[in-house]
Amino acid sequence: MTQLADRISQVTPSITLTISAKAKAMKAEGLDVCSFSAGEPNFDTPNHIKEAAKKALDEGKTRYGAAAGELALRNAIASKLQRDNNLNYQAENVIVTNGGKHALFNLIFALIEPEDEVIIPVPYWLSYPEMVTLAGGKSIFVTTSAENNYKITPEQLESAITPKTKLLILNSPSNPTGAVYTPEEIHSLAEIVIKHDILVVSDEIYEKILYEGATHLSIGAVSEEVFKRTIVCNGFAKAYSMTGWRVGYIAGSVDIIKGMTTIQSHTTSNVCTFAQYGAIAALESSQDCVKEMLEAFTERRKFMYSAIQSIQGISCPLPYGAFYLFVDISSTGLKSLEFCEKLLQQEKVAAIPGIAFGDDNCIRLSYATDMTTIEKGINRLNNFIQSIN
Repeated sequence: MTQLADRISQVTPSITLTISAKAKAMKAEGLDVCSFSAGEPNFDTPNHIKEAAKKALDEGKTRYGAAAGELALRNAIASKLQRDNNLNYQAENVIVTNGGKHALFNLIFALIEPEDEVIIPVPYWLSYPEMVTLAGGKSIFVTTSAENNYKITPEQLESAITPKTKLLILNSPSNPTGAVYTPEEIHSLAEIVIKHDILVVSDEIYEKILYEGATHLSIGAVSEEVFKRTIVCNGFAKAYSMTGWRVGYIAGSVDIIKGMTTIQSHTTSNVCTFAQYGAIAALESSQDCVKEMLEAFTERRKFMYSAIQSIQGISCPLPYGAFYLFVDISSTGLKSLEFCEKLLQQEKVAAIPGIAFGDDNCIRLSYATDMTTIEKGINRLNNFIQSIN
């Protein structure tokens, strides 16, 4: 048997992808599965974006491109960040990557060395700590509470900082909780970042999916001092339903972007060229498609949250962004992995165990699916809860 590198044994395969794949396989067998597992909008990519990619194909945009991304797209991203987020980036501050996950991976490999500490609020998106581990760094987990809508406080952040701290990972709106930091909370965290002179990467992939008047403030927009310490990660998958296109980006200081470009030049080279022209159309065309999808998410959120609240024995905070509910199942007596395995086996409902996000007492439910699936799946979840209580 081949001896694999030791680093492989230090990371855990993605539970999200594993359960989503199992649910898809069961569906392929003809089973009626209701899946709340994948963080993937059930909408097709808007036509004007697809047409832009087709046009790029017809125009021969099929050759190798710049490792950092097509200049036209980098300019469009810089303009978007200036216009929407009040962040004074130029094209030279932007790298286009093979999705948001790849952006974060390249960033962490460009920044983190052995013994460097990275502060990660819990619950977290499951790939953050695995990336830090692969880079040889150390994840410092800060547990948040449902009472505070799973948001790290300035006091918690300051207590976690040591001389080895290099980076804070901030995700708002959050996967898996749907939490959104208020502008006041962002300002308070920015003060700590400046005081201790650490870097912060702001993962803003869900920034356009907000509810009930919630507002998104990028931490780099707070002041020039924190802007110099901020790296912004974003992409096109969630807001524009472009998950399979694999186009993401990071904006930051020129030296960080150059470092990431060096890594990318030796790994993937450029991002799919014609896909980048679809991304340009996403940014520069009408945003009505985003509003239409948000209207659907809003309806689903309202129904699903209300339904969860009516099921005795489980609970969750109201999410103000993204398309997830992070549901506390502790009163059932089951830990998250066993809960999800039994739920899938008995009721054909796929959910993600909270242990993947650092909290074994919760599960994540995605409402990025259709209302028929949501209604049917919630009824089955209720039946399951009643059967084990």
